[in-house]
Amino acid sequence: MTGTNQRRDGAHSDTGNLPDPGGPAPAGFGGRVRNALAWRYGSQVVAQIITWGSTLLVVRLLDPSDYGLFAMSQVVLAALAFLNGWGFANSLIQQERIGKRDIGQAFALLLALNFGLAVMQILIAPYAALYYNEPLIEDMLYIQALLFLTTPFIALPSALLSRELSFRIQAIANIVASVTGAVTALAMAWYGYGVWALVWAPIVAFTVRAIGVTIGAWPLTMPVFDFKGAGAMVSYGGAMTLCQMLWIVQSQSDIFIAGRIFEPYELGLYAEALFLTLIVSGRFLPPLNEVAFPAYAELHKAGLSLAPYFLRSVRTVAILTAPIHIGLALTAPEAIATLFGAKWMPMAPIVAGLALIMPLRSLEIICAPATNATGHPRIDVYASLFGAIVFTTGFYFGVEYGPMGLVQAWWVAAPLLLAFTLALTLPIAGVGALAWFRSIWPAIVGCAAMAVAVLALKAVLPDWPAPLRLAALAATGGLTYAAVIWLGWRSVVHDSWAMIRQRPASLPMPGDRIQTTAG
Repeated sequence: MTGTNQRRDGAHSDTGNLPDPGGPAPAGFGGRVRNALAWRYGSQVVAQIITWGSTLLVVRLLDPSDYGLFAMSQVVLAALAFLNGWGFANSLIQQERIGKRDIGQAFALLLALNFGLAVMQILIAPYAALYYNEPLIEDMLYIQALLFLTTPFIALPSALLSRELSFRIQAIANIVASVTGAVTALAMAWYGYGVWALVWAPIVAFTVRAIGVTIGAWPLTMPVFDFKGAGAMVSYGGAMTLCQMLWIVQSQSDIFIAGRIFEPYELGLYAEALFLTLIVSGRFLPPLNEVAFPAYAELHKAGLSLAPYFLRSVRTVAILTAPIHIGLALTAPEAIATLFGAKWMPMAPIVAGLALIMPLRSLEIICAPATNATGHPRIDVYASLFGAIVFTTGFYFGVEYGPMGLVQAWWVAAPLLLAFTLALTLPIAGVGALAWFRSIWPAIVGCAAMAVAVLALKAVLPDWPAPLRLAALAATGGLTYAAVIWLGWRSVVHDSWAMIRQRPASLPMPGDRIQTTAG
């Protein structure tokens, strides 16, 4: 979410002074990127298996109304979190050189901001409870203020480790935090603590993660509260803070608007459906962005083109995430009955509607690192502002029609935001619109074939128990999709396999023969 001056055609104004974009990447760059991806994604997969296993047990012990109350409190937490200063820590990644003073200033900003946010949330808590007409929200927010006190000890060490593409320690901390959070949630739900299981689990997980990454980055520089000379950090971090604020408006406005109109049960169904459909983009794409951001920044510092890397990222995300979302949309009743149980079945149409549009969300999310790493903060500000406007407007009108009205708002807002974001991002990445579309074409064709196969099987499938129906539909859809990709784009499969095996051929390095313009 950042930027430098660039002509409308995407070419830098000083290209004459840059190295050849097809030249060699920085020494050891490919291996470090592959290693970072392996650790970050490996840990994410393990952590999510743990979290999902716990969630599927906890969701059967709690009621939808518990999730509705938790969603209400999360709106307040998220509304303040945009000021948590994470952008100041990330500025250390983007800068070419940093010293102890820069690190100390970032640390001081993080400490000051997050202590202030914790106090602010405590002061806001009674008014939030009054807004929602739910007294329990006040006590929940008092406890959740502890989350802000862990942020400085996650943000700063993570940024320092990410700057070096060092994700091993972060991976271990993430896994241990997931285990402790999952155990906390399950134990408290089992012993009847209700919504408090959802409140305390992230606090425990964040605390453990903070301890882990702090140890990994030790010793930390002492905070420096003299901010003279921190202009670049404040400028970059300020842009990121503004983007985060707009992102919060965009992502939390549905719960904020619906919270006063829906009952906790109805809100809980929508909130949990949104959580389920955002698992891929919310849990697996951020790690990709975390690795892509320093990788893009390093390429940019070396004067090399981002286009090959960006296109492969788009293609990989489309091929891997689109069938998951579309498959979930096609099998929502069976999936909900199998995973959540009968009391959650009213959530099925909400899940199906949201899952249908989520592939576009995934493609929009991965644009940010390319503009951030090349120093174009205004790009993400514009995209975030546009998203905040279209989503909030859609939710404002859609809420009158219940949860499905919010789903229909997603159908309108998500395509508009993707189109707007691409219009600003592709020139900076040096990628043409046709090249971008070609990169997602295999996923489009594969998903279309999968949908035909699944719907045809549904029409003739006996009335088996939900788990058996889900297994049959998922196997049919998965095999159809895999066959289409294998027969139509075998080179893509080979390239993805090479990436898994960490072969040099898998690297999206400058100089690769990938078309990056429409011509």
